[in-house]
Amino acid sequence: MKLFLIIAFLFSSSSFAFAQDINVMLREAEKLEALPDERGAFNKFKLVLKADPNNLQALCKASELCSRIGNRQSDIKARDNYYAAAVMYARQALKVNPQSDEANVAMGIAIGRTSLTKSGKEKIAAAKDIKNYAEIALKHNPRNFKAWHIIGKWNYEVSNLNFMERAATKVFYGGLPNASLQNSIMAYEKARSLNATFLLNYLELAKAYKKNDELQKGVALLKAMGPLPIQTEDDPRIKKEAAVLLKAWL
Repeated sequence: MKLFLIIAFLFSSSSFAFAQDINVMLREAEKLEALPDERGAFNKFKLVLKADPNNLQALCKASELCSRIGNRQSDIKARDNYYAAAVMYARQALKVNPQSDEANVAMGIAIGRTSLTKSGKEKIAAAKDIKNYAEIALKHNPRNFKAWHIIGKWNYEVSNLNFMERAATKVFYGGLPNASLQNSIMAYEKARSLNATFLLNYLELAKAYKKNDELQKGVALLKAMGPLPIQTEDDPRIKKEAAVLLKAWL
């Protein structure tokens, strides 16, 4: 009995130490992402997954980072490899927890990125999947600002299809769910209410207001972006685009 208690204590102690190590690595990865050092964060999340392949947080973060890093690649092969990894990590995250809002968001983002490299039927199927994953995320967490942003972007892009594109989509691919510029603005505004420092959302919302003939609202959003903090490696480019648009709109 005494030997059994000693063995049990040793196992529980090692499990506790393992959990501590994982938590330390997760915190280090989060700090690197906040710098922002997205490659460094991605590498740290990969270390977490090497120790714990089903760590949901690391899987979701690795997927999102691959989508962002891949989008900045000038080499097509490198870009596609990152996009494939983004889908792989998101798929594993959904296996771990199909109801995770972050896992569904990660998959929506990953499919959105990969769909840019596709055409025809694959692109239409991807558009339907993107909306589906975002809606599942919101079902389980209505306060997920990234999911609201995806819904906003989806409505904006689909509502901007011209008559011929809509007709072709309906005839050849069965069409897409209804979308509108108003729904796009509503979703972007919801995302902004949940996260008032998400720069990409400001930029896309400004474009939506401009498209909706509400120029002054768009201008106000572009101006508001100036003092907001840099949170991702994409943010300097986003701020630069906002400055160019502001100059053109005034």
